Amino acid sequence: MSVLGFLYAALATAMLVPAMVDVASKNADWQAFVFSAFLTSLAGTLLALAMRGTLRRGLNMRQTFVLTVMAWVTLPAFGSLPFLWLGIGYADAMFEAVSGFTTTGATILEGLDSLPPGLLVWRSMLQWMGGAGIAIMAVVLLPFLRVGGMQLFQTEVADRTEKIVARSVQHIRLIAGCYLLLTFACALAYAAAGMETFDAVNHAMATVATGGFSTRDASFAAFADMPAVVWTSVFFMILGALPFVLIVQALRGRPLRLWTDPQVRAFLLFMAVVTLGLTVHLGGTQDLVFHEAFRKAAFTVVSITSTTGFVLTDYQAWGSAVAGLVLMLCFVGGCTGSTCGSIKIFRYQVFFGTVRSHLRKMVRPNRVTPEYFGRTRLTPELSFSVLSYLIVYIGAVGAVTLALSVFDLGAMTSFSAAASAIANIGPGLGPVVGPGGSYASVPDGAKWVLSVAMLLGRLELLTVLVLLDRDFWAN
Repeated sequence: MSVLGFLYAALATAMLVPAMVDVASKNADWQAFVFSAFLTSLAGTLLALAMRGTLRRGLNMRQTFVLTVMAWVTLPAFGSLPFLWLGIGYADAMFEAVSGFTTTGATILEGLDSLPPGLLVWRSMLQWMGGAGIAIMAVVLLPFLRVGGMQLFQTEVADRTEKIVARSVQHIRLIAGCYLLLTFACALAYAAAGMETFDAVNHAMATVATGGFSTRDASFAAFADMPAVVWTSVFFMILGALPFVLIVQALRGRPLRLWTDPQVRAFLLFMAVVTLGLTVHLGGTQDLVFHEAFRKAAFTVVSITSTTGFVLTDYQAWGSAVAGLVLMLCFVGGCTGSTCGSIKIFRYQVFFGTVRSHLRKMVRPNRVTPEYFGRTRLTPELSFSVLSYLIVYIGAVGAVTLALSVFDLGAMTSFSAAASAIANIGPGLGPVVGPGGSYASVPDGAKWVLSVAMLLGRLELLTVLVLLDRDFWAN
């Protein structure tokens, strides 16, 4: 619990940044952030003092599961305080905060172009802080918790990272430093490409976090006539979807680590093939010249696959085939150890390797056909873990779809919103939650369902479900 206290104190400190932005712009909303910072810091200080000394004993696996879930549930609750102070309803405020922390990017706010600067900065900071937490959790915690096949990276990633630094604390610092460096570089690149400084900083935080919050209602359609801005976004969305531990190694003089990683190669090849196919389709059906079709195709594919959720154009206008493609991309995701959501490339690689091995055994039952992910042999335990995760993931999408259908949202809206929320993407399909829509008109009950879905997806599902197991709490 003392860890939660420190996290609340850090969140309270972050709230002072949008307060200073509002003070600089002479906007009275700074009071919302100062008051929220006071309440959050008070809760954090009291909790840290009450649990002082408990951290010295360390955390066992059960405590780590509980701490992980509690952090992701309670931090958005405190992060929603500024929205509540500014008159936003509790369901909307919690939805916006959860969407920010989980880097989903779905929003209930409209008229973003005219909103106070402090509020826009706070939304971007929520995603930026959430993205950093996701990257650290995916590399440090999930392999230890052995969730959904993540134990694979205890050998594939943890062994490598131990050669970078001896202690995990320094390892976390390296990831955080890399994350900060990429954000700074992205902001500079946006500004050099023609964005105003305020837009550049906010979009840089959302891009590296693969979040999707924008300062404009039109998202990146507001910059459609600035090709350099669009390509800058594509480049940094791809970087945000790569394993940060490998980016650290690349920056430390081992760039080939990125290319030799099997999931990075698969991720880049997949996006290249899909982008090329969509480019050809747009050129033939939308009467677009090659460079324009290629730019729109690349942006859309990268944005959805990386679970960022930025929108350059209304892809629903490209026909039902493209809408189906976008829905399929919602179930892909980037690399593990990144800020991405969804299923992720490595699980598909393990899944297809398991299926291939099973097919070979059907032909020759006595044949030993080991499958590998990189240099790691796929064990039955690993394959079972990944298959279990895939089944739970599909089941969760179905359950959330059913829950949303109770609110008369329509079959397509319910299914795409469920898939988008669990994958932490943001936009879905249909007139309500599509690329040109907003979640403002969604009933409050549906917003709570989607908020839970976003948290479940961000926590890799099994991390939460294990808490419901009676044996987990048994002594």
